Amino acid sequence: MIRITDSIAIDESEIQEDFIRASGPGGQNVNKVSTAVQLRFDAGRSPSLSPDVRRRLATLAGRRMTREGVLIITARRFRTQDQNRRDAVDRLIGLIRKAASAPKPRHRTKPTFASRRRRLESKRRRSQTKQIRQSVPQPEEQS
Repeated sequence: MIRITDSIAIDESEIQEDFIRASGPGGQNVNKVSTAVQLRFDAGRSPSLSPDVRRRLATLAGRRMTREGVLIITARRFRTQDQNRRDAVDRLIGLIRKAASAPKPRHRTKPTFASRRRRLESKRRRSQTKQIRQSVPQPEEQS
């Protein structure tokens, strides 16, 4: 069991890991060894996650989550399979932890008296500037 929060723990059997070849530095080793890890976690069917956490996780994951609700994390930062595996699991834990904390509700506030006064004063100044820029009508010539 992977403990994420006090109330959320996911079983290792819910995580599927595939090893793929990584691009980047590594010389000949890159062509021979599959060091990158592609971690798949079926968040849509996971009994460990509540519907609220699942919804927030989908929002946080963005394009990393498929339509079926499978979260895919690819880790290729390190040169060893073990380090990449740990990196992918840590990123999954961090993402679920962030989704588990409910966002703080926003309380509407009124603008202060001083801020309203500043706003109206700036509007007055702008209006005066525009009035000064207006063309002055020329007096008509009498013949």
